[in-house]
Amino acid sequence: MNHLTGDFDYIVVGAGSSGSAIAYRLAQEANMKILLIEYGGKNSSVFIDMPAALSYPMNMKKYNWGFNAEPEPNLFGRSLICPRGKGLGGSSTINGMIYVRGHPQDFDNWSAKGASGWSFADVLPYFKKMESYQNRPSPWRGKDGPIHIKTAEQKNVLHHVFSEAVVEAGYSLTDDYNGYKQEGIGAAQMTVYEGKRWSAAKGYLDNITKQNICIMTSCLVDKLLFSNSKCNGVIFKKNSETFSAKCKKGVILAAGSIGNPCILQRSGIGSSKHLVDLGIKPFLELKGVGNNLQDHLELYFQVKCKKPVTLYRNTNFLSKAKIFLEWYFFQKGLGASNQFETLGFLRTDRNQKYPNLQYHFLPLAINYDGSSPHNGHGFQFHVGTMRSKSRGSVSISNSDPAVHPSIKFNYLNHPDDLRDFRNAIKITRNILNQAAFKDYADGEIQPSSILKTNRELDQFIRTNVESAFHPCGTCKMGHPDDKDTVVTPDCKINGLDNLFCADASVFPSITNGNLNAPSIMVGEKAVDHILDKALLPRENLIPYN
Repeated sequence: MNHLTGDFDYIVVGAGSSGSAIAYRLAQEANMKILLIEYGGKNSSVFIDMPAALSYPMNMKKYNWGFNAEPEPNLFGRSLICPRGKGLGGSSTINGMIYVRGHPQDFDNWSAKGASGWSFADVLPYFKKMESYQNRPSPWRGKDGPIHIKTAEQKNVLHHVFSEAVVEAGYSLTDDYNGYKQEGIGAAQMTVYEGKRWSAAKGYLDNITKQNICIMTSCLVDKLLFSNSKCNGVIFKKNSETFSAKCKKGVILAAGSIGNPCILQRSGIGSSKHLVDLGIKPFLELKGVGNNLQDHLELYFQVKCKKPVTLYRNTNFLSKAKIFLEWYFFQKGLGASNQFETLGFLRTDRNQKYPNLQYHFLPLAINYDGSSPHNGHGFQFHVGTMRSKSRGSVSISNSDPAVHPSIKFNYLNHPDDLRDFRNAIKITRNILNQAAFKDYADGEIQPSSILKTNRELDQFIRTNVESAFHPCGTCKMGHPDDKDTVVTPDCKINGLDNLFCADASVFPSITNGNLNAPSIMVGEKAVDHILDKALLPRENLIPYN
């Protein structure tokens, strides 16, 4: 085994959304030396930079780990993909660039479940710290942080038709779903700056000016090193060679909801029974490692359009070439947008304490991989449920770090999850049947208006529902006395010294909306815990409820 020389204070594993923020903040500290280890590369590509090209990097092995979930018993045995970003910036380099903090109640729920100090009042200052919000000033938003956030321009008429129909159906609008009021429909916000994707790598890593950080790419972390209960390094592989690296103050896991539990399990941390079955010597019994896996599911509700106003007119070769050239030379036009320019949150019924449906509106009927289900003009609602009661797991099948783990989501395992999707379809149909859509909607492509009974809708849901690619929760944060807690509220692995974890894997429960923003926030706040610094003062702004 080769030993990497260097007198490191901290080792950060994973240069994704949270890891980039952690590495940047640590590098700002005086007399600190940091090692950042990432499996992928630098992720420099026109397909990454161009917002409208978002489907390309997600489908490229160079940028995506390429995980696949196990066949789902409640989805007729379908095995859904689980793309995770590989390279500097992690999933922020392959995602849809949609920026959502989550609902304030999400974080109050975290605190109530044992993650003390992580209520909305506690995390709001860290959201503001990371943001550079390009819209008008607001006490709810940050203005000079590393992450640039643009509000969509909504030039296509269908965005305004959708908003009008929402109001006609008895729902509300919101001018900032990341501010005072999440509930309602409004202009989407995206991590785009000057016409280009603004990943966590661009916001944080590209702005590191000090020479106190070593960034190593193409390195696959195998396991952790310990001296008694204190973590003091990692073992990793690079170019078929094995290396070790040591540190004085701690290792910080930021390898995501799939990567973190695998590293812990290979290091002997997890369910002892599972580890013994694999021939791994248990080091610490933590039953929660790899459990509590959560995700968002969504349906593509697709509709034919009577008028030629959709993006379908831009899908031919010549139009695509024009869009690309306009973006390439000027960073303007359709290429500078992810096209998900209207977004919002509604409730399925009055019994919901806060919104439990998310809408993304797209003026084109198309699948996420770029394939089209309809040869003609159409548009679609991406509608997803926010608080699934189903839980899954991530577990290694052997000790080889190159072998992908078993990922079991258990989608739709709870009957309430199916009910919420049925209600989502009914609510969407109600919006579609409003007067605002009269001159535009020309019948459902899917699910098809002939599907009406609960049995018919359930069949459609199980056959067509897709992952929103938001896995989280596999190293749950909670009270140290909770047997399912993996990470304590100060971001330490429960029962160990000098080992920390901070990214979407620590979420006690999934947040409303896309997970990039709260993942970065966790990294920002974690650094203050890890360095034992004074936390930013709570902000007791009262949101809409």
